[in-house]
Amino acid sequence: MKILVIEDDAATGAYIADGLREEGHSVDLIPSGADGLVQATIGSYDVMVVDRMLPGLDGMALVKTLRATRNVTPVLFLTAMGGVDDRIEGLHAGADDYLTKPFSFGELSARIAAIGRRPRLQDEPVSLTVADLEMNLLTRKVTRAGQTIDLLPREFALLECLMRRKGRVQTRTMLMETVWDIHYDPLTNVVDTHISRLRAKVDKPFGTELIETVRGAGYRINAA
Repeated sequence: MKILVIEDDAATGAYIADGLREEGHSVDLIPSGADGLVQATIGSYDVMVVDRMLPGLDGMALVKTLRATRNVTPVLFLTAMGGVDDRIEGLHAGADDYLTKPFSFGELSARIAAIGRRPRLQDEPVSLTVADLEMNLLTRKVTRAGQTIDLLPREFALLECLMRRKGRVQTRTMLMETVWDIHYDPLTNVVDTHISRLRAKVDKPFGTELIETVRGAGYRINAA
């Protein structure tokens, strides 16, 4: 693979680059965030390894900028910031994986191989639209009639599921398995509860309802 490593620590950068080259990869090593952003923009890479704490432009800002410009190259964050909140923030910024320092090269290599094998997203939609409702999948921003709608992560996932299958009925079982990754329990009303909360944010303030209940079947979203 062709790999871009953005790491300001010279010893760590050389260690990573040399190890990856020994495995047969082509590696470009860049020591700063600003130069790394330029290289990521003009180059064509299979994977990027980005240190989160970079001089000038930090890794978080770098990845957010790339995602905003529709660069979908897989990114592995490499950093000493290993707290749960730090990892969550990094993944929400657009990273595909997160490895904390100190690390073993074997694990780094395995993680790079894993994200490099994932299907590329060039053919995936960057945004979803139903009538005046828009969802940006990169920035995770939802708007309706130009107004921003703040959604919790589960609400976002539920709305994304409905919008990706616009016009098609989604049963409670399908929604439970897609959004909650569990098999449907007929005794739970978690889907109905979240649909109600979603409607309160997406439909009620705007007068026109997009989320429809299909009696005895499930839910779907339709353009008005």
